[in-house]
Amino acid sequence: MQEDNFETLAIRLQAERTQFKEHSVPLYLTSSYKFDDAEEMRALFANEKEGNVYSRYANPNTTELIDKMAVLEGAETGWVTATGMAAIFTTFAAFLKSGDHVLSSRSVFGSTHQLLNGIFPKWGISYTYADLDNLEQWENGIQPNTKMIFVETPSNPGIDIIDLEWLAGLAKKHNILFVVDNCFATPYLQQPIKLGADISIHSATKFIDGQGRTLGGVILGSKELILEIEGFARHSGPAMSPFNAWLLSKSLETLAVRMDRHCENALKVANFLESNEAVKQVRYPFLPSHPQYEIAKKQMKQGGGIVTFVIAGGVTAAAQFMDKLKMFSISANLGDTRSIATHPATSTHSKLTEEERLQVGIEQGTIRLSIGLEHIDDILGDIKQALS
Repeated sequence: MQEDNFETLAIRLQAERTQFKEHSVPLYLTSSYKFDDAEEMRALFANEKEGNVYSRYANPNTTELIDKMAVLEGAETGWVTATGMAAIFTTFAAFLKSGDHVLSSRSVFGSTHQLLNGIFPKWGISYTYADLDNLEQWENGIQPNTKMIFVETPSNPGIDIIDLEWLAGLAKKHNILFVVDNCFATPYLQQPIKLGADISIHSATKFIDGQGRTLGGVILGSKELILEIEGFARHSGPAMSPFNAWLLSKSLETLAVRMDRHCENALKVANFLESNEAVKQVRYPFLPSHPQYEIAKKQMKQGGGIVTFVIAGGVTAAAQFMDKLKMFSISANLGDTRSIATHPATSTHSKLTEEERLQVGIEQGTIRLSIGLEHIDDILGDIKQALS
């Protein structure tokens, strides 16, 4: 395909058509595949020939999603998993062993924190946190046994940003694997691999699906690195279903137009909140007041669909705001067509201690808004009346 525009690639990259010449790729709801003869079975299992042997390993629908995501992100290939957390866990588990150390951004999703803080230490894997805005902490955090640098940018829910090219240079200097959770930005707004990352991860459950319908995770990188992922995932089994892969691949066809509207609405919400006296602080990458505004403008196409703010009055005021919302959904999810309000301290990050939450900027009055595709007047109207 000669066209190289994101929107065209997202729509026109498809699996090979069958003899039925279907316009839309069909579902391949099969657990296994037949072989022409014993020799073909032997060759496929010996990796001497390409083809499908079992849908836990590969399926035409998951293959299409992988191929499309790899092109959109600028990666050689990838792997898909049942959930976004399965993608993160699989990446950690494929490359880390007892005695290894992870240097991670402090502001990470609550379940990622639980992996680093509660599960991996039982297996002899240690970690150190660094603040995204403190480059000295990243340099000083590297240990002789550091095998991976892991970062979310923009972070959840603090919307912190780090210079990916700078961090990629640091990782390369010390021969450390550099992994980026690119969930909030999507490949439409940010492409970490082109900025030097080794692996880019997505919770496809969020903006890639975009409609709150399904779960999925995506891991993207070089053929060499994804071979390590495949070796672990084929036997541990965090496989994505063909149906979910089919949904997500179709969702990619509208990703660009959806993200344009998400970002347009979110910037207007951020500007409104910043001017409201009931709001203590607003975080949005494309607000000039954001401390990493210039970095965000350099490495992101637009600011994304998430706005985080702190309401004056703490948890009581936050609860009152949430309860007064009429159109917004109260949910722990994000990236939906429908606008969503979340109170991280009592939901997504409730397992962190109060001290740990404050370290990543989560106050009792912090509210995360996932700005949807409704008319901006209705979005702002609901926020205004809830703040009044």
